[in-house]
Amino acid sequence: MTEKDFIPKSYSNSIDEGSFTWSSPSNIALVKYWGKKEHQIPENPSISFTLDNCKTTTTLSFLKKVNRGDFSFDVLLDGEQKDDFKPKIETFFKRVEAYLPFLKDYHFKIETSNTFPHSSGIASSASGMSALALCLMSIEKELDSEISKDDFIKKASFLARLGSGSACRSLEGDLVIWGSHNDIKGSSDLFGLKYPYKVHENFRNYQDTILLVDKGEKQVSSTVGHNLMYNHPFAQERFKQANENLSDLVSILKNGDLNKFVALVESEALTLHAMMMTSMPYFILMKPNTLEIINKIWNFRKDTGSRVCFTLDAGANVHVLYPENETADVMEFIKNELVAYCQNGQYICDQIGLGAKKM
Repeated sequence: MTEKDFIPKSYSNSIDEGSFTWSSPSNIALVKYWGKKEHQIPENPSISFTLDNCKTTTTLSFLKKVNRGDFSFDVLLDGEQKDDFKPKIETFFKRVEAYLPFLKDYHFKIETSNTFPHSSGIASSASGMSALALCLMSIEKELDSEISKDDFIKKASFLARLGSGSACRSLEGDLVIWGSHNDIKGSSDLFGLKYPYKVHENFRNYQDTILLVDKGEKQVSSTVGHNLMYNHPFAQERFKQANENLSDLVSILKNGDLNKFVALVESEALTLHAMMMTSMPYFILMKPNTLEIINKIWNFRKDTGSRVCFTLDAGANVHVLYPENETADVMEFIKNELVAYCQNGQYICDQIGLGAKKM
C-alpha cells in the first residue's frame, strides 16, 4: 500500500453534528523505534506490548461550520482548556487533511483524559493520538458507510502515526509491529499490524508494573530525541541491530524462551538510553533511582531464578515485565524493595491489553 490508498475518492453521506468517544491504551515497545525519516516513517521496525489500564479516553464532538475557513477546535484535558496542546493537534490536522478532507468543515471539541500522568514517559501521545484518530475515523465511517472494519483500523493506525509514531501501535493488541520487516508478512512503515504469528502461552497475560520514578515533564521530547539520530555516529549500526533483534524476537515469541526474552528486552532498553547518551547534544534520561531499581531487579533475578525484567521508554520510569504466574512473588518484591525508589511511592499495575474500544 501507499499513502495515496488512504485518500478517499468521495463521500456518499453527510452529517451536520455528532460526538464519538474512544478509549485507547498506551503501549510499551520491546524492540524500540528510535529515529525517523520524513512523514513519520521509522528508521527501524519496532514491536510492542499493548497495555490495558494505561489509556486515554477522548470524546470528539463536532458541528458543521457555515464557512470552511481554517481548522477550528478546542482542546480540554480533564475538563480544563489546554491551549498548549493546540499546536501539536494543528500540525496533526495539517498532516492528515489530505486523507480526511472534511476536517475544515467542522468545529471540533476534543475532550480527553488519561488514567496516568501526562508527559511522564508512559507514551500519552501514543494513547492520545490513537484515540483522536479513531474518533476522526468514526466520522469518516458516517460519511462513507462502505469502509470495512479492517480498512477502518488500518487507516486509523495510519493517521495516528502521523500524530505520534508509536500511536499506530495502540489500536490493537496484544502485540503490534510497526515498520517493514522481512520476517513478518504484511508489516509496513505506514501503519501498525497486529502480530500475525503464534505466540507461546508463556507470554499470555504478561504483566507490566510501571514504577513512577519521576512523574514530571520529560527532559527531552520524543521528537527532539528522534531528531538526535540524524548524523548520530552509531545510528546505522543501531538500525541494523533492531532488525536483527526483531528477527530473534519472532523466534522467542514462538518458542517461549523467557531467558532470551529477558536478555533481548533489557538490552533494547539500555541501547535506547545509550543512543541518547552518545548523541550531540547528549542526555542522561535515567535518574539515580532508575539505576537502583535496575540493579535490584538483577539481584532479585539472580537470587530467585525469576524471569522478571525491565524495560524503559525515553525517561526515568521503569516498566517491570513478568509472566502472570510470577505475579504474587514479583509484587511482593516490588512492594518490599522497589516502591521506595518511586516518587511518592507511586506505581501502576498493568498488563497486556487487546487495544482500543469505542465507548
